[in-house]
Order: sequence, then C-alpha cells, then structure tokens
Amino acid sequence: MFDWAQYRKDLTERIGDLSTLSPDSVGGYMLASGAGRKTARLDEKTRQLISLAVAVTTRCDGCIAFHSKAAVDNGATTEEIAEALGVAIAMNTGAALVFSARALDAVKAASSDVGVAGHVVTFPERY
Repeated sequence: MFDWAQYRKDLTERIGDLSTLSPDSVGGYMLASGAGRKTARLDEKTRQLISLAVAVTTRCDGCIAFHSKAAVDNGATTEEIAEALGVAIAMNTGAALVFSARALDAVKAASSDVGVAGHVVTFPERY
C-alpha cells in the first residue's frame, strides 16, 4: 500500500520550498483555500468530503493525501467518504456522456453526412 503519511510529509516540505521561492504563489493558494471557511455555511467535514471528491475528479494525488486525512480527522465515516467518491465517479462519467454528445455534434459538422473514405454517416432525425 502507498505510504500516504510519508507522501503528505514530503509534499509539505516541497510546498515549503516553493513558498520560499515564490511566497505570493503559495500565499495566493492559501488565501483562496481559506476563503470558504469564513462564511461557515458548510461544516469542515462537508468541505473535506467535497474537497476529496474534487481531488479524485482532478486526479490530484497530493489533494487526495491531504483531504482524505482531513475528512477522517473531521469525523467523516468510511461510508460518507464512499458516497462522496460515488459522486466523483458520477461526475466523471457524466462529463464523458456530455462530451460524447458534443463529439457526435463535431462528427456531424465535420462529415456533412459524408464520412471518411466515402462512408455515409447517418444521425437520428433530431440531429
């Protein structure tokens, strides 16, 4: 199994290095990251569940490392985390579905009902 605790430690050190080299970049991240907490409309557990689901959809291992720990530390159960991850899965498959429809539009526009190598491309009437 991957050593997530060590990864968090190593990543924190690298972010510290980046902060030394570019303090405004890291400071800007910190400002944006903390902005939502100021309204207190969502509790921290909910914020971390959302963050973890987004981390999965954006494929950010570092985000997964930090937000999985924060979700657990803020009382999220394995079942709640699994449900949030289910939302992430649905969002990714939903995006693939929407972009598949867009791809069909692009194919139709490119083909003008005449496909590559003389093959005729046909679409349902609504297209």
